[in-house]
Amino acid sequence: MFPPDLLPSVLESAPDAMLVIDAAGTIQFANRQVTALFDFTPAELVGQPVEVLLPERFRRKHVGHRQSFGENLRLRPMGTGQDLYARRRDGTEFPVEISLSPIRDAERVFVAAAIRDVTDRKNAELAIQAARTEADRANMAKSRFLATASHDLRQPLQALALLNGSLRRSGHETTARKEALEQQDQAIGSMTRLLNALLDINKLESGAVTVQRTEFDVATLLQEIQGEFSSFASSKNLDLQVRLEHVGIGTDRSLLAQVLRNLVSNALKYTDKGSVRISCRQVEDAICIEIADSGIGISSQDLPFIFDEFYQIGVSTHATREGYGLGLSIVQRVLRLLALDIAVKSQMGIGSTFSIMAPAADAAATADTPKIARLTAPTSGRQRQVLLVEDDAGVRKAMRLYLKGEGYEVTAAASLAEAVTLATDLEGLELVITDYHLGGGERGTDVITALQARCGSRINAILMTGDTSSAIVELPRDLQLQIISKPVDPDELLRLIRSLLPEAASDTT
Repeated sequence: MFPPDLLPSVLESAPDAMLVIDAAGTIQFANRQVTALFDFTPAELVGQPVEVLLPERFRRKHVGHRQSFGENLRLRPMGTGQDLYARRRDGTEFPVEISLSPIRDAERVFVAAAIRDVTDRKNAELAIQAARTEADRANMAKSRFLATASHDLRQPLQALALLNGSLRRSGHETTARKEALEQQDQAIGSMTRLLNALLDINKLESGAVTVQRTEFDVATLLQEIQGEFSSFASSKNLDLQVRLEHVGIGTDRSLLAQVLRNLVSNALKYTDKGSVRISCRQVEDAICIEIADSGIGISSQDLPFIFDEFYQIGVSTHATREGYGLGLSIVQRVLRLLALDIAVKSQMGIGSTFSIMAPAADAAATADTPKIARLTAPTSGRQRQVLLVEDDAGVRKAMRLYLKGEGYEVTAAASLAEAVTLATDLEGLELVITDYHLGGGERGTDVITALQARCGSRINAILMTGDTSSAIVELPRDLQLQIISKPVDPDELLRLIRSLLPEAASDTT
């Protein structure tokens, strides 16, 4: 049996400051550690109310807490979930941890309190919290910057792409000129892909992308993608196959299309001969979409890392590259957002297969939107009236030059007021092309609304935007309003214009 007379010695040798307090809150014992902690000697504390060691603002409340503990005696930490403070002789305060233990002696009840200074731990916690807050603030600032600056980041590329498009369609075609324009095209394309990939990742990280689940026929989507990549496949002498089942799928059509375009683009890029096959089939209550190629394949060592940012197979850090290793990272982030699974099988020298499992539609798939018409530009006959609204002078001039070279009559404005004024004098206005962000806080949507009010009916419109915010995702789409992301590819813009003005084909000779 432990000798009771050794208890004071045990308390004296404890590493923490120890107090023994009676039912009235009077200190009956204090060990030597209290001096280091409170600057009181044990003799000075014995006989004093324990509240002498508390900041004055806590003393009255503490009496009630002490009485409550006396009615429910048990071993426990004091002030769970609260910040506790003690007071030194000189009045300075410091954070503490206190453990309470009841002690019974015949008819009397005492409480032993172990007190520990936690200033260093609190300072470390505050430093971690401050660092986390600063990191969150910096990340949010980065996201806000990219979301708001993406418009301005895309503008120079927009002007370059349009001017290059104009040069490709004009002037005497020499071998040197053709090579220079091709190199310029490649440089613009490389910058555009990198900027778009970085902004896409930012959109996903900042939560600006929202999922809009619809039901649609996946076969129609795959046919559209085949059409988009058929020219590129032909240029590499590759067979781009599509094996389809007309099955309904339930997910976000636009985001799934982004994923599939990335996968098909990668498959074509890493396949030098043979084929790329796109297929879909129903597997119980799910739809399996596969992109299979006969390309170079992926080694078992590389396979775990292919979805990492900037990871490229067989490309050294400083090598000239067509991509930047961001495509599959974006694929994975989008699929996580859609809650869809992706699987990869690959063999070196044989090829790779990417499989996506998505839920089948609950009902008949909704009709897909019409595909963009691929028509020949009007070379003669009546010129179509287009109103261009763009506040950036360089982009405005480049786009006007490009569209005029394609046979359109273009009137350009820099603001909403100027657009409405010019539209009043335009006869036969058929299309407005407007930037989303205009000067003075104006929006391209305001321009479209004002022109519709002026015309008294719906008007065909193309909204160009480099905005990465959710506001763009939430804009309503219809057959007379098309949205295109900056930097705009000149050929894509032409296809979009001709889809809105299909009768233009009849004006050609």
